[in-house]
Amino acid sequence: MKILTTPLAVLAVGFCAATQAISAPAPPREPPAGVYVLDKAHTRVSFRVSHLGFSHYTAHFSTVEGRLKFDPAAPAAMAVEATIDPKSLVLNTPPPGFHDELMGKTWFDAADFPTMTFKSTKVVPTGANAAKVTGDLTLRGVTKPVTLDVTYNGGYPPMQFDPGGARIGFSAHGTLKRSDFGMKSGIPAPGSNMGVSDDVEVAIETEFSSKGPPAAK
Repeated sequence: MKILTTPLAVLAVGFCAATQAISAPAPPREPPAGVYVLDKAHTRVSFRVSHLGFSHYTAHFSTVEGRLKFDPAAPAAMAVEATIDPKSLVLNTPPPGFHDELMGKTWFDAADFPTMTFKSTKVVPTGANAAKVTGDLTLRGVTKPVTLDVTYNGGYPPMQFDPGGARIGFSAHGTLKRSDFGMKSGIPAPGSNMGVSDDVEVAIETEFSSKGPPAAK
């Protein structure tokens, strides 16, 4: 079959293509640079330690606050700071008195040191959406540098459906030694697993918004 091409047909095809191009949604824009506030509803700071070498005991903190200086055009210039209430530690079906024991002087010593803080000191990009973030972690009155491997999961500019404004999200993980911060109880002897590991694995899932969460009514 021979297909005839007429000027009218060409115009019709061109009109359809132009209509589709106009109606196609615009590609999403990047979230703007600025100061973002941690979204508590979409944040979890958890940690795990080896228990007797049999499993990894896992817990998390429910009260976390933070701010991020964000600039997608200059990731090395970004800065983040966070504060954690150690008393907000959430345990998995703990035995009676276990939470109080962890808040005591041998462990978190929450009465004398009611906050833990992290303040970044250096950001080194390691990929298109990844970086090593080094900062000062203060725990039990001791300040030591800690490095986290951070992945930028994306974000969007202010949108009508999000009262928090622009939004960005990250995943992070790292390892620290609890003995560096004075938590030395129960560390296994060399060559043994009998106890709770000195190494603490930290995992963070978090989102930040440009306006912060809406005020509670």
